Amino acid sequence: MGPIERQIQEKLQVLRPLSLELRDESGQHVGHPGAAAGGGHYQLTLVSEAFHGKNRLARHRMIYAALGELMNGPIHALAIDAFAPDEL
Repeated sequence: MGPIERQIQEKLQVLRPLSLELRDESGQHVGHPGAAAGGGHYQLTLVSEAFHGKNRLARHRMIYAALGELMNGPIHALAIDAFAPDEL
């Protein structure tokens, strides 16, 4: 795991994840403009009680807020699957 992945996982701890899976898919996007600028492409699956009663947009906003400045450079693209525990 690289330093960006560690930072992502650390920042997402604010959501108290019951499960967090992060995959770096940057290698699949070689030549993409965002990849050329140094931003990574990631796939995130996150399960948290914090998502209970929240719709998809609200969950994504919570994740973006937790990641903060990482969304402005080190992360070019983030595919998100966010679930409350009772949705699994």
